[in-house]
Amino acid sequence: MIETKQEQRAEEKVVRIVSTDIEGGMSLYSGLTKIKGISWGVSNAVCNTLKMGKRKKIGDLTKDEILKIETFVKTLKVPEYLKNRRKDFDSGEDKHLTTSDLELRKDFDIKRLKKIKSYKGYRHASNLPLRGQRTKGNFRKNKSKGVGIKKKKKPVMTKQIPKK
Repeated sequence: MIETKQEQRAEEKVVRIVSTDIEGGMSLYSGLTKIKGISWGVSNAVCNTLKMGKRKKIGDLTKDEILKIETFVKTLKVPEYLKNRRKDFDSGEDKHLTTSDLELRKDFDIKRLKKIKSYKGYRHASNLPLRGQRTKGNFRKNKSKGVGIKKKKKPVMTKQIPKK
């Protein structure tokens, strides 16, 4: 098949969806996952609910389709198990956050844990793993050699004084 120049340009451009730039050559299904807060499952739900082909290129989307996707992602009427913020600490309701809202909420949660001095808060403050991983071999700060290995010393050249 011979593609026209207009079709090639449409695929090559960068499309902005929910304040995230996505390459036009990507499929809709995988391109939506580039948006922070949208997983493969949510991307699948968006494609199926809006009845858009998963293999459709993002560069081929019209402005109306992009607007549909944005409004759907902001309201996101999907089952509870797909949402990323179930039983929110502040409001108690199920939410789904994306982009900068998700990052801000995550930062506030970590600050709250540090403020109440919970175990997770202490681990966050000291940059250690939170979920029980072992730390002997991993999570090391300095990348130097272990304690048991000595550094090689360079031989010291002494100046020899001639005998009289």
